[in-house]
Amino acid sequence: MNDTVSRRNLRAQWAFCTRTVLGRFHLWLEDVEETWVKGGPVEDLSFVGNSLEKALIVSAAVTALGTRLFGRYGEGKGLSKTEANRVKKDADAASAYAMSESLWYLTRNLPENHAIMVSLGEGLMPKGGETPDMGSNPLLGFGRIYARPQVARWLEKRIHRLINDPDYKFNDFWMERARAGVTVWGAAIDTLENTSRFARGNEYGPMTVLHLYDQPLRVSRPYEGYVGNLVLPKAVVEKAAESSLLLDYLTPRALVMKTLKETYPGLKAANVHVWTLGGSERTGRIGSLWNAWREAGAHLVEEGWTLPVGLPVFNESGTYAPTYAIGPFQRDGETHLFIADGYAATAEALQASSLDPIVGNSTSMCLFTSKFDVSWDRERQIIQLDPVAGDFARKLSELLGHDAAPKEVDAYRDVIQDAQRAGMPLGKRTVTADDFFPRKEWDGLALTGYMLPDPYSGVDGVKDLGDGLYEVKARAASAKGILEVRLVLRLMEPFEPSQLIFSPLLDRFYRRQDFRNRAVKVSDSGRIRNELQTLCSEALTYDHEGKMTIHFDRIEDSVLAPDKRKLIHEVLTWYKENHPIWFLWLEIA
Repeated sequence: MNDTVSRRNLRAQWAFCTRTVLGRFHLWLEDVEETWVKGGPVEDLSFVGNSLEKALIVSAAVTALGTRLFGRYGEGKGLSKTEANRVKKDADAASAYAMSESLWYLTRNLPENHAIMVSLGEGLMPKGGETPDMGSNPLLGFGRIYARPQVARWLEKRIHRLINDPDYKFNDFWMERARAGVTVWGAAIDTLENTSRFARGNEYGPMTVLHLYDQPLRVSRPYEGYVGNLVLPKAVVEKAAESSLLLDYLTPRALVMKTLKETYPGLKAANVHVWTLGGSERTGRIGSLWNAWREAGAHLVEEGWTLPVGLPVFNESGTYAPTYAIGPFQRDGETHLFIADGYAATAEALQASSLDPIVGNSTSMCLFTSKFDVSWDRERQIIQLDPVAGDFARKLSELLGHDAAPKEVDAYRDVIQDAQRAGMPLGKRTVTADDFFPRKEWDGLALTGYMLPDPYSGVDGVKDLGDGLYEVKARAASAKGILEVRLVLRLMEPFEPSQLIFSPLLDRFYRRQDFRNRAVKVSDSGRIRNELQTLCSEALTYDHEGKMTIHFDRIEDSVLAPDKRKLIHEVLTWYKENHPIWFLWLEIA
């Protein structure tokens, strides 16, 4: 069999396995190449099986392509904070929609008793440099279920109980699921990592990240906080264990440096490169960590520094991708070591730590609150306080360094109780990825689609090949290896119609498509429900029967422009009046 026939067979196999996703977005697979970066080749990279793996890889690639083309890349540059934030929201919405639609279509091929449930999603809260008025980002968060209809309906009832019934715990859900014979795969998703860089038009970094696990995470409510994380090569932790030394997030960095030198003989302190989130707004949070590494002689990675792949790194955001670069390398005849320290949002931290069995890292994490207003060493103690104890206000004031006002006390109490209700592994000095799973043994599949080049792996972003052809690269990683796939995809429609294909229904109406005179389908009901959950989750409430109420007064102008909010209100009202049966699930407050 010559190379041409082999190539055709490979393309045909990929086209067959991914036809539902490609068909949904009117894409044609022109070419495909597989490259094993690590391990392989193996028939099944993970627990999901070969065919679904291909569909998931294409889903990551399609999300990257759709976001890069139709997510308003670079349109936020030079705009006011409010206008730039709207560009970010649109970018997040475009990526979340593409990923959600991809998952819906590919899961039509799941085994009958299987489901994918989103356990964590990045985007529930404002990040560093943002303010509360900027609201949450559009996201795929907790409780989003992708399965055949009967399984999805069964699970949705249990998820609503987890959210609304304080007496129904994760263990109750886990046992009820087992008795029913339902297999649930958990997911942690960030459909657009580095949204701010994408909106500004930066040349490197933005990507889509989907982690799939053979069991759901021990999370029982929508949640996002901050997590301290120290990421080291596994060999370093094992070397410390030989001397009965525990290396974790709370270990003094001088001791960590000592072990690094023992693990890699000849390693100079100045050649230890520590990647950590930077910026003056983070000095109060982790400035003492920076000082500890400087005192130990390490180099704190700055904006523009390069790894061996030759692309400039950045430290304003993006705590996930550096995980792939952890480890030693040679430069100018000397041994260098790249590690990561600091903190990340919950979903990013869990995603990065679950890469440990894949890339040979050891990640130690420490839980923080979602406020994180004080230094990490006090913040880790705040999250462990008993929020209903009589001395809670006094202890909180001591850790904050000032007398906490009653509103501040209430706010922190709510934050800690949210973490408790969500099932965060509180009460532990430090945690690992194992602590987030009901079974300590778990398997995972990490998928990444690259919108723009990645400075940590050197993978290229989306390339316009002309004539409606685009090259997209994606990676799938498991304990068996890392597979990089190059896909050449053709838009089967002209550019403008393709934009509508990749756009949420509510966005189409906002772009002047007449919702009153178009052909209404029963699928409009499910699509609009899905889009509302992605677009403005903070404005939605649910009753015990799963009925959804949208509160427009809870949506900030920075999240949805007033004219868009007004249009969505008009659209929902029209659907309720003209198709009441299909929209029984919806109430407008």
